Amino acid sequence: MNLSGSCSCGAVTYTCSTPPVMSGNCHCQECKKASGSGYAPTFFVPENTISIRGEVKWYERKGDSGQPVKRGFCPQCGSQLFGRPGLMPQLVAVRAGSLDDPTQYRPQVDIYTSGAPAWDYMDPALPKFPKAPPMGAAPKA
Repeated sequence: MNLSGSCSCGAVTYTCSTPPVMSGNCHCQECKKASGSGYAPTFFVPENTISIRGEVKWYERKGDSGQPVKRGFCPQCGSQLFGRPGLMPQLVAVRAGSLDDPTQYRPQVDIYTSGAPAWDYMDPALPKFPKAPPMGAAPKA
């Protein structure tokens, strides 16, 4: 599977030659603010399998775990593209909406559902976690 995508203006692009190791819809407050929606569809790939071209600006904050969480943006258009969760330093999170072919995204889980707004429809077939899933509990993509 080849995955590719970019920011809105095309200044930042990425390619990945491996399928995601995990994918899910995050309903936490930070993801809602970053996405401007009820959740952020995100997939995770091993850091050594993604090639990022262009300048990425990073914002860092402390996550629920106490570990740092970094969010990567295009400095030209502001599109959020990437994440680097401190709990999974070997993985890069990629926002599914940035894919050149968004039909490649297949969510496997809903996380932080305790923060989901009442109007946010969640697929009843996906496993749900009120916060982050326990390590190893989230299905593999």
